[in-house]
Amino acid sequence: MDIASLIGLVMGLVIMLLGVATSGGLQTIPNFIDIPSAIITFGGAFVAALACVTLPEFINGMKAFGKILKLPPYNTGDMIKQIVDLSNTARKEGLLALEEAAQGIEEPLLKKGLLLVVDGTEPELVKSIMQAEIDAMNDRHLAVAGIWDNIGSLGPAWGMIGTLIGLVNMLQNLSDSASLGPSMATALITTLYGSLLANWIATPCASKLKEQNANEYAFKSLMIEGLLSIQAGENPRVTEEKLKAFMAPADRAAYEAANGDGGGGD
Repeated sequence: MDIASLIGLVMGLVIMLLGVATSGGLQTIPNFIDIPSAIITFGGAFVAALACVTLPEFINGMKAFGKILKLPPYNTGDMIKQIVDLSNTARKEGLLALEEAAQGIEEPLLKKGLLLVVDGTEPELVKSIMQAEIDAMNDRHLAVAGIWDNIGSLGPAWGMIGTLIGLVNMLQNLSDSASLGPSMATALITTLYGSLLANWIATPCASKLKEQNANEYAFKSLMIEGLLSIQAGENPRVTEEKLKAFMAPADRAAYEAANGDGGGGD
């Protein structure tokens, strides 16, 4: 589980409750709960976001919310070690030996690339095919994150719509001075809900999805670079050094400590 996302969501709620409790007391919390305002703000924002895309895309966007709570299933260090091992195999036994090695690989993109290399596909074509695949993945992921961007931008707008509806109702009853204060408070709650939807949920979700996509894109770009290096017959040590450039300095130091500095073999 991605503890950062969980802490952010939970602590955001805690901070809001503390703000309410310290300013007016716990007994004022029910004042911030208004079902019609929630329906207008949340319902309006999500329905408007649905109108921006197709139904299947919207459903995928909603399912993606759960992904922000999950850690990425890939490890750059392990992938580099796997590619270096494949490079050693190709150097000692030839590229055809990679066909058997490919059968035990779970990562679809790496397996696909290896089989293309074994089949004697031209390096430029291998790169083009694999690059097209990760570019398509990038477009899909950004489209999903874009749904949450839309919700983040639409939330405050629908909050304002709810406020205007509340103000209209309030102005229709100016003769009842006792109801003006509560009516104004109810009208303003929709603006609060819209801001919460945008800044507590939608924008952080979109940002996390974009970050995860960027990390996965870099991870799969590493695979492409490694496969092209194997196909070119480069020294495994050179391949390893090239791929370590994809790692952050701290991760690179941890990798070298675990595998030895330049342990790619001959």
